[in-house]
Parts: sequence; structure tokens; C-alpha cells
Amino acid sequence: MAANSLWRWRALSLEGEPVSGTIWATDRATAFAGLMHKQLHPLALHRCSLGHRWRPHHCYEIFRQLATLLQAGLTLSHSLQMLAEQHPSKHWQALLQSISNDLSEGCAFSEALKKWPAVFSPLYVSMVKTGELTGKLESCCRELAKQQKSQLELSAKVKKALRYPLIILTLAALVVIAMVTLVLPEFASIYKTFNTPLPLLTQMVMQLAAFIQSNGIALFILLLMPVAMTYALRQHPYLQRLLLHIPVMAALVKGQKLGRVFTVLSLTQRAGIAFLQGLECAEETVESRYWQGLLQNIREDIGKGLPIWSSFQKVAVFTPLCIQLIRTGEVSGALDVMLENLAHHHTEHTFQLADSLAALLEPLLLIVTGMIIGTLVVAMYLPIFHLGDAMSAG
Repeated sequence: MAANSLWRWRALSLEGEPVSGTIWATDRATAFAGLMHKQLHPLALHRCSLGHRWRPHHCYEIFRQLATLLQAGLTLSHSLQMLAEQHPSKHWQALLQSISNDLSEGCAFSEALKKWPAVFSPLYVSMVKTGELTGKLESCCRELAKQQKSQLELSAKVKKALRYPLIILTLAALVVIAMVTLVLPEFASIYKTFNTPLPLLTQMVMQLAAFIQSNGIALFILLLMPVAMTYALRQHPYLQRLLLHIPVMAALVKGQKLGRVFTVLSLTQRAGIAFLQGLECAEETVESRYWQGLLQNIREDIGKGLPIWSSFQKVAVFTPLCIQLIRTGEVSGALDVMLENLAHHHTEHTFQLADSLAALLEPLLLIVTGMIIGTLVVAMYLPIFHLGDAMSAG
């Protein structure tokens, strides 16, 4: 998949009519051969430069529309062709057309999706394969679209809750830097003409401003290093484990991951997929090496013959509620129902936590930024008030 490129072509049909479109191919020769296989005579073939690639919400929209078209009685190949014609993105049009061509050549839908691992996760492949085996492809596509929509909304909510304080603090830092570097030097030149000693608060602020001005580059690099290291190591298991010990953020991250894991497991269980295979799908979906390692340990323990609830109990991130409901579902034979309840519980809890966190942080951050900026304003204007007192006393 990584070697594929999008090619835009113009060609003549067998009737001599000009046609155009896009095609995925590894190189020019492969693209040319693909057009010839369609009985087209290529006139022009150009590689397209892609500014963006695959968006998760596009997968959700495609499978939602695909379920609707299948419910309406259209064939799978015809449905994919319709989606390809209607999609606004050229590279998605070419991808859907490529899958439709694979189906026309006798390839199974799940096998066609497997050729695009950068677009469709193993969960998509497993669910589609289950739909093919059970004859319920429409239902599997609809359930998959519903699950993806829920996960996208949850991820957006968590990112928004964590992004808001970062934006406010960044703006506050920029305001402080602007006042220290642009405003305070002007006031410092005025203060030099005073014959009265400056207040202690003003002296401290001016010393801090002088220190920032003289070591600005070093301080910027020092502050940028943790951000760069966090971004570079964002998928490192140690950093993922560290996030689970940071107040507030730990609850958001843990709730999001648990909601995703149990949503995938409940979805695969309802579709009739084996539990170990469902764990593999969840392992690919969490997109975190730390969480993937936890799920892999659980899968290995279950493969050794341990009960499901006992394997989950050995991992500290799963709460006693998770263990109790999994054990109850395993004993009663209603594991899919219990997993669905756990997915709903963690998803709703994370939604509520994100909303309450945003409501709590908004006034708190306003107070903090107000105190910082207020302190700078008072420190700048306090000597002027003292000068007026000194002149009246004189």
C-alpha cells in the first residue's frame, strides 16, 4: 500500500470516445497495463500529488452509505461504483473503483479490503468477512459504521477537553512574552528618570524581564524540548504508562481506551467472531503499543486456557466492575451483552468527564491568566503612583 501512487489518466475507449479518471498503481507501467486491461487506449498518464490521505470519518461514511445501498437491494459491486462516482475526493474514488474491480474479478470483499491496510483496519476485514460468511453483510456494515461514529465522537471530545487548557495557557504565555519584551522596556526607560526607589514587585518583574530577554533563545529551546520529546515518543509504552498516572488526564485516556476496547469486543462478539480474534481486532484498533501489549498478554493467557475474566484481572488498568461483568457474562453465556454494557458505561463516563473538565477548567484558567496579566499591569503602573505620592510629599 505504501508503494501505491494515484495516477490521473486520459484515454480512448473502443468506440473512440475520450474518457478520463484516476487509478491506483505502483508505477507507470502497472497503471498503463491496468488501463489496457480495461480495453482503454491511454493518451496521458500523470502521477497525482496528494496533499492529504485517508481520513477515519471517510471510512465511517462509506460503510454507512454502503449499508443503506445494500438494504435497498443493490449489489455490492454496483454500490461501490456509485460511492466512487459520488465521492468528492479523487483518491477515494480511485480506491473504491479499485475494490469494485477486484470484486468483478472474483475477489472477496474482505480480501479486497485487506489489500489496503493503511485505510481499513483488521476490524473492518474481520467484520466484512463475518458478514460474508453469515450472509448479513448489510448488518455488519451498519454496526461497524455505528461503532466508528461513536469512537470518532469520543476521540474528538477527549481531544477537545485536553486541547482547551493548552490553547489558553499558550495564549497567556504569548501575552506575557509580548509585555515583557515590548512594553516593559519602554516603562523601564521611564523609570530610570525617577529619583525614587522602585517598588519590590516592579523590581522583581523587571529582573525577570531582563532575564527572559537575555536568555530568550535558551528558554525557548528548553520549553520546546519536552513538547518535541512528547511528540516523538507519543506511542512509546513508557509515555503511555505515564499518562495513566497524571491526574485528570489519566481518567480521560483510560476511559477512552477502555471504551474503544469493549466496543470492539462487543461488536465482534455480536457478529459471531471468536473472542481471541476479537482481541486481535481491538489490539489493532487502540493504536498504542502499551495497550497493545496489555491486550496481547490477555490473549496469550486465554490461549493457555485461563478464563477470560481471570486474564483481564491480571491487568491493572481494568477496574473491578470490568472483571465482575466479564465474569458474569462468561458464566451466564451473555458475554456480548456484558461487553456492550461496559462499552456504553466507559464511553458515557468519558463523555461526562470531558464535559465537566471543560466546565471546570474554563473559570480556573481565566483566573490564572487574569492573575498573571494583572500582576504585570500592577507592577508596571505601581511606580507611577509612588512617584505621584513622592511629588505631593515634596
